[in-house]
Amino acid sequence: MDLSIIIVNYNGEKYLSDCLESIEKQCQGFSYEIIIWDNDSKDNSIEFLQDNYFDKIKLIASKDNLGFAGGNNAAAKYAKGKYLLLLNNDTILLKSPKLAIKLMEKESNVGVVGMKMLGSEKEYRYSAGRYPNPIRLLKLSLLFEKRGSFKTGRFKTKTPKTIDWIEGSFLLTKIDIWKKLKGLDERFFMYAEDIDYCKRVNDLGYLLKYIPISGYIHYGGYGDSRQHMLKKSLNLYVDIHINGISKILSKLALIINFKFKDAKRSFKKNS
Repeated sequence: MDLSIIIVNYNGEKYLSDCLESIEKQCQGFSYEIIIWDNDSKDNSIEFLQDNYFDKIKLIASKDNLGFAGGNNAAAKYAKGKYLLLLNNDTILLKSPKLAIKLMEKESNVGVVGMKMLGSEKEYRYSAGRYPNPIRLLKLSLLFEKRGSFKTGRFKTKTPKTIDWIEGSFLLTKIDIWKKLKGLDERFFMYAEDIDYCKRVNDLGYLLKYIPISGYIHYGGYGDSRQHMLKKSLNLYVDIHINGISKILSKLALIINFKFKDAKRSFKKNS
């Protein structure tokens, strides 16, 4: 098996058909499997999948909502592929994941690969970023990579770019690395688990690459109702990965940021 595609679903019935049809269209010429972990959806997701895709996917219906990290970890235990692709349920593939797999096959020191993300109107959206530090935590939009062509999405070449982290809506990694790191850190229920995973992959000595080719559409985004989860996750990241005076400054930056609602404005504009 070349690729295991992991989709964590929670009340995403309206997106599932487009997502799964795009996988079938784009994943030609190599072996793959689709594993869907349903986080106790309250809509008709389970029935829809069973009625329409029972022979094309492996569906696990959880009685509990394990969050993004927990759901992906649980689903990945069933994976048989050499590579693992975390894919959001509200996405549509525009290019084959084989492009990302080929990059990993060519460069053994690459541990995570992502692709250019577009929004629902096919507008460019940031999906790669830089590691948190006090300045970037003071203004969260700075966590996104905006230097050079990343600012506009108009890349002059298709050459893969080295980045700090890639968004978990489309994140390809090697199953061996995933197992070594024991997957995503389940202390992150939602948000920043992708940044944390990329940091740990980087700490193992691997590079993270971004392919500047429009690879997928992602409908989702940050909502104000989830601000408390974002704050908790970023504080957890700081506790795990930042030390000394930088930790103190990072904590202070987060307090200032959320106090003045900068997170709400930044993520609405840039996510």
